[in-house]
Amino acid sequence: MLKIEHLTKKYGELKAVDDLSLHIKPGEIYGFIGHNGAGKTTTLKAVAGILRFDGGEIYIDGKSVLREPIECKRVTAYIPDNPDIYAFMTGMQFLNFVADVFGVPTDVRKERIAKYADAFELTGDLGQPVSAYSHGMQQKLAIISAWIHEPKLILMDEPFVGLDPKASHTLKLMMRELCDNGGAIFFSTHVLEVAEKLCDKVAIIKSGRLIRHGTMEEVKGDSSLENVFLELEE
Repeated sequence: MLKIEHLTKKYGELKAVDDLSLHIKPGEIYGFIGHNGAGKTTTLKAVAGILRFDGGEIYIDGKSVLREPIECKRVTAYIPDNPDIYAFMTGMQFLNFVADVFGVPTDVRKERIAKYADAFELTGDLGQPVSAYSHGMQQKLAIISAWIHEPKLILMDEPFVGLDPKASHTLKLMMRELCDNGGAIFFSTHVLEVAEKLCDKVAIIKSGRLIRHGTMEEVKGDSSLENVFLELEE
């Protein structure tokens, strides 16, 4: 579903991402772990097609992000770490706007909005302007908007920040359901306990370079993910 081949991104002389290669198959929840500044967000933005890169290639569902950006974006959703949602819209207007962008039919979008807004207990707030939403409510709205066109690949940067325990549980169920239906998820997180329980595979990045990746068992062995991460980061 996602092939990152020798990805390199520089800011001046600094290599934010250095020759990174990673493959994610349909059905996989793939966790991306590293300290602040390690290159996680840069990688996710490059995959999402919103950040130019200096070397390498990225393929989504067999299509090149460089040469076929529109086709890639059609099957992808990206949730940044701080969703920038149009504050002047109501929640429902924003979801309809996103559905319009992706050409989701009216009856289909109504069903999906109802399903996910219900799951996040946001239905009663969809008529309110986004400017009145708390950070957690905006995060829920961003998640619903990402699922609205049934993407094949969902990219998320720290998706659990700002979510209460019930909303976090709902998101985990949605992630598993999407992958069970043949989709894939690539997300960064600082919450190592969540990654350990939720992810099929995990990658650890340090100073722009991939230092460990594979199944959870391959990466952590008999230790905990937290212990492995702290050892590798020393």
